[in-house]
Amino acid sequence: MALTTSQQITRYYQEFEHTEVTFTQEIVKALFLNTKQIFIKCLGYQWPCIVYSSSMTRAKVITTLQPSLKAALSKSKNMVSLRFSFIQREKTDPLAFFVTARITGFSPYGDPSKGLSFISLQYTQRPPDDLIERLGNLLSATVSSQRRREERIIISPDVQKKLGLSSKGAQIEVDKVPRKGLIRDISFGGAKVIMQGVPQFLINRQALVRMDFEDPEEQVVIPGTIVRFEPVEGRSDLAAFAIHYDDKKIPMTYKLRLNDYLRFIKSPVSKTSPAPAATPGPEEPKP
Repeated sequence: MALTTSQQITRYYQEFEHTEVTFTQEIVKALFLNTKQIFIKCLGYQWPCIVYSSSMTRAKVITTLQPSLKAALSKSKNMVSLRFSFIQREKTDPLAFFVTARITGFSPYGDPSKGLSFISLQYTQRPPDDLIERLGNLLSATVSSQRRREERIIISPDVQKKLGLSSKGAQIEVDKVPRKGLIRDISFGGAKVIMQGVPQFLINRQALVRMDFEDPEEQVVIPGTIVRFEPVEGRSDLAAFAIHYDDKKIPMTYKLRLNDYLRFIKSPVSKTSPAPAATPGPEEPKP
């Protein structure tokens, strides 16, 4: 993961200050949120909670309104600190910090018998850069996945390394039948993969693209549809198949990797992708 500069963090704050991020299971995984170490602190005491959502100015958490918490809030005039914690892959200890806030509202959550409540928090000052960076990277990737959707990244050895892609090899599952393929290029919206198969029989078929990444090690699985093909010169048994991703099922970790790569190259369009979608890339290695 490339470093985020202080200037970039400032831009994130200016652009996304009030944009709220809902902490779904996928977002928690992408952010490496350490969910077991999140709590509200008030008058020196702490109560565990779940972060439901957060922007750079406010948050919503879910917790049990215990009598002890109610009493502490009454004494503090609803002033609290929200503790965030994130797993650091390269370190044993998590990254943790507090954000000072004022409680602005309460509402029941779920089954009333369980005593859970939504608590709305308004941050009283700009949060630490670590929170701005994480939320900013996430929101920037979401924006880029729309604005730069068709910008293709040709997978050369250098690009493969920068993306953290384990290899150009990928497993493509077409109608539940696994096939081996080579990745020619990828984008936020799809991929082009060279593999064996009769093109006329594979067009409009449902496909799962499985790619392995490093740092951290993970397999990204993206569903899509084979929409077109191109012949591979000199190989009648192979074709380059274009796969259009299902927009609603593209993993956030995939978006983050592509966005991180595109943010830190000087000329992504001219160096990584040809202008017309049908322009063939460089000569491909044989599978």
